[in-house]
Amino acid sequence: MTATVEARLEALGLTLPSAPAPAANYVPFTRSGSTLYVSGQISVDASGPVTGKLGEALSVEEGAAAARLCALALLAQVRAACDGDFERLVRVLKLTGFVNSAPGFTDQPKVVNGASDLLVELLGERGRHARSAVSAASLPLGVAVEIEGIFEIRRHLCRQASSTVPSPIAACTIGGAVGRKTRSPPPPRPSVAATASSAICS
Repeated sequence: MTATVEARLEALGLTLPSAPAPAANYVPFTRSGSTLYVSGQISVDASGPVTGKLGEALSVEEGAAAARLCALALLAQVRAACDGDFERLVRVLKLTGFVNSAPGFTDQPKVVNGASDLLVELLGERGRHARSAVSAASLPLGVAVEIEGIFEIRRHLCRQASSTVPSPIAACTIGGAVGRKTRSPPPPRPSVAATASSAICS
């Protein structure tokens, strides 16, 4: 998947940013089993935070572009969590998008579509996800959009150490050729009568 994602990014003229460092007392992501939880990523471009309220200073189209920036930041965190190996990304499970909204603005879903559409475009069916789009009176640093995500990833494949286990199958040599046969059971113990008879005749 790595080459595919990178090729699609290049075709779209996009690059993943470095995984943003947390701005406060939290970690950028946590993992429980195969589920990866990525902290909220804010809309930031090369010039800095993309700020403003939807329905006031920013249009829906500008908000959707800000949401795409959040999606790229989410993928950067996923790449970091997977040690740079996008092959470990199974699918996007859920996004929760927060939109800095002016009173009366109700097009939050159209804004968060910017992130959803990009993930499907980059990942195909793996990018389809559950979602919430939430209105916020304000967001950190005054940014337009913040999105957090839940992803399913594969664990590292660990090679199991070999161990010697006793087997009932034993190798034997028959007529100079190596064959395999089931280990013969121990011979039956002679009965008491047979033992006494043998002792008398010896």
